[in-house]
This record gives sequence, C-alpha cells and structure tokens, in this order.
Amino acid sequence: MISKDILQEVLSKALRSGGDFAEIFAEDTIKNNINMTSGKIENAVSGRDFGVGVRIFKGLRCVYAYTNDKSREGLLETAYRAASALGEGNEEKDINLMERINSNIHPIMYVPSSVGNAKKVNVMKQAYGAAKDYSSEIAQVGVYYGDVDQKILIANSEGLLTEDRRIRTRLFIQSIASNGKENQVSMEGPGRRMGFEMFEIIDPVFYARKASETAVTMLHADFCPAGKMTVAIDNAFGGVIFHEACGHSLEASSVAKGNSVFAGKLGQKIASEKVTAIDDGTMPNLWGSLNIDDEGMPTRKKVLIEKGILKGYMVDKLNGRRMNMEPTGSSRRESYRYAPTSRMTNTFIAAGEDSNESIIASIDNGLYAKKMGGGSVNPVNGEFNFAVNEGYLVKNGKIDKPVRGATLIGKGDEILMNIDMVGKDMQQGQGMCGAASGSIPTNVGQPMIRVSEITVGGR
Repeated sequence: MISKDILQEVLSKALRSGGDFAEIFAEDTIKNNINMTSGKIENAVSGRDFGVGVRIFKGLRCVYAYTNDKSREGLLETAYRAASALGEGNEEKDINLMERINSNIHPIMYVPSSVGNAKKVNVMKQAYGAAKDYSSEIAQVGVYYGDVDQKILIANSEGLLTEDRRIRTRLFIQSIASNGKENQVSMEGPGRRMGFEMFEIIDPVFYARKASETAVTMLHADFCPAGKMTVAIDNAFGGVIFHEACGHSLEASSVAKGNSVFAGKLGQKIASEKVTAIDDGTMPNLWGSLNIDDEGMPTRKKVLIEKGILKGYMVDKLNGRRMNMEPTGSSRRESYRYAPTSRMTNTFIAAGEDSNESIIASIDNGLYAKKMGGGSVNPVNGEFNFAVNEGYLVKNGKIDKPVRGATLIGKGDEILMNIDMVGKDMQQGQGMCGAASGSIPTNVGQPMIRVSEITVGGR
C-alpha cells in the first residue's frame, strides 16, 4: 500500500517538533450496497475509499491529520502540518520498522466484491418474499444488503509495521404492518465478519419471517402500562442495554476523564454476583471481531465484570497513558478520517444457571421484553432510556398478552445490581455503534436476564 522507506520518512517527519509517538493508519476500502423496496431494486452503489491518517502524541497531547494523497510529498506534508500543531522544531529521528504478520482468526471463503449482484439480489428476493407473504397485513418490506472489504496498514514510531484485511457482510430486513389506520415496524439485521458464505449459515427467510411476525404482533397489541416492574429481557439484542448503559462507561475514553460512573472502581462490586460481562474481539467471524485493533494490537478476550466485581476497562493507547494502564486491543475507528479511541467489539453478559422457564415463572406481575430497540444513555451518570420493540405482560408466572409502546428507564449501575437471574442461552445480535471515532460494527449479547425492579414507561 505504501513503501516501508516512505513510511519511515513520514514517521520521522511527524516527530520533528518533539513528539514522543507517531502513527500512520492507511486504508483501502471497497463497499457495496443494494436497496430493495416493494420487491424492486431502488439502487445499487459500489464505492472505493482510500486515505491515510497521521497521529502524533506529545505527552498527553494528541494531533491527528489525514489525506487522500498517498504520494511521498503528500504524506510528508500531512506529517509536517500535524507536527507543527505541536510546536516548532526539527528533531527528526531515525525510524526502523519491522513487519509483523498477524494470525487470521476470521477466515473468508468468498470475497463479496467478487460476487455478482445477481446472486446478492437473489438472496434479497428470498427475504422479501418471505417477509411480504407472512401476512396480508404486511404493507411494505424493505431489504438492504451491504458488504465491506477493508485493507489496512498501520506503522508507528515504536517500529511496528503490520497489515490486515477485514471483510464483513450484512442483510437488513424491515417489515411494516398496517391496518389502514396505523403502522408497526420491525427489523432484523443479521451480519458476520464473513464473505458471501454467510448465507450458507444464515437463512434470510428465517429473519424475514421473524421481522414480519413481530410487526404483525405489535399491530394488535395494547399499550403497555407504566410503573416500576420486574422485567425479563430476552437474549441476543437484549444485550444492547448493557452495551449502552454500562459498556460505554467502561471504555477508557470515558473513564480516563472521570466521565464515567465506574471510574476508580476497579476491584469493587458494581453488579450483582450473577453478572459476568465480557468484551471479546477474538470470536471467529463475529460481526464485531477483529484480528488487530486500529492501533495494530491483537484483540483479546477481556473480562470486564466477574461475578459482580469490576475487573477491567477497555483501553486504547492515548487513554492508557492518562490512566497509566496498558492498552487492551480496544482501539477502533470508522475510517482513516477518525482518530481511534477505546471502543467495544463483541460485548455480552455471560451465560448463567437459570432457565428461561424459571425466570418467567418467577414474575407475578411484570414485563417480558422479547426484542429491544434503540435508546440513549449518559455515560457520566449512566442514565438510560430504551424502547421495547416487542413486549408481553407477564401474569402469575406466565406470558400474557403483547403490549407496545414500552420503554425501560433507569441507571446503568442500578440495573447491574438489580439483575437477580441470568439464563443459560447466551446469543448475540448485530449493530452499528456511533461514538467519537465514528460508526463501527459491534455485537451485543446476553442470555435472558431478570431485573428485579426497573421503571417501565408506557400508558
């Protein structure tokens, strides 16, 4: 992508004003997107994005600059501009890069950019037909297909030179149910860090029917009552609550600046002893997995909470300096246009020992949140608000009627303490997480959990 000699020269130029660390991040990315509405292809867009970012540390100060010009002159100019922002000087240093080849724990069979659009559209048509034919009440179905093939290069003044290739594929189905007066929308978005072979293990028909089933069920649901309740939150995307309300507060980008409710609490009990939470970027071919992070460090399995005790944070290089902690392979960015920072990969509550049946049976009067939606959170105090896309009242230990319009409202540190039952069937769901370093693919997950008390918004 860029010759070793030029990389060394650019890193040397970046350190001219007294910087103590310099890094180059280069990427060459191909993206393919297809949109289908009402069974017809609306657009099919392919694009290629190339760019190079230069980052410099001087103590705890950081400067980042990027360019689309990969010529020697263009890269040297970018490094010069970044270095000049840290002061004047001409103390260029000799840099000796040593290439490291990474193990690939996410094998790819079929590079999606080499697969013709006809095959991709055929998968989309299968999903569309299954979703539309589920019920006469399905008024509209939208299907989105996307794949990404990102090649990256990372070099830094510590001598690291390494490359990686990241391929991922996703299918997204949106079903709209209508009775002529109102609509209900449901979505499913399976994705993997895989090529087109993803569709050998993921059945688009299954997910399409699942989206339509939820939409139709919620169309006939009553509104959820409001109040404090015991709530069972189902597995897979139910883990979005931990991701948003707790996970972001365990990222060094929040902890290092004291903008986290969990800052300074290592070794302390912050959750029920039922809770063990993990961030693991090494899980083969999962949506949030990586061989290396965006600073070139191999990803790893990180136990964040073990039986209620806070064991660690997700740490990037710069915030590691601020916290006097080693990086944990948690540095991520959307593209070369963003400086990296600490982010999640596949983050989940580990399986427990309770059965789903016993969790539901333990609730006299509460809510079963089968499918979670989006929400918002303040990482400083952990306050959150999440929509329940598919919910059911629970009466006398049995699932009763479906309800819609429910929201879960609370604080991350409180909900962790109120988790008193954890199921056995841990599953993960796919999402895109937005933060300071852009939008990145992450998995969220958990088994079914019981929260002894939480505020439920409704009518």
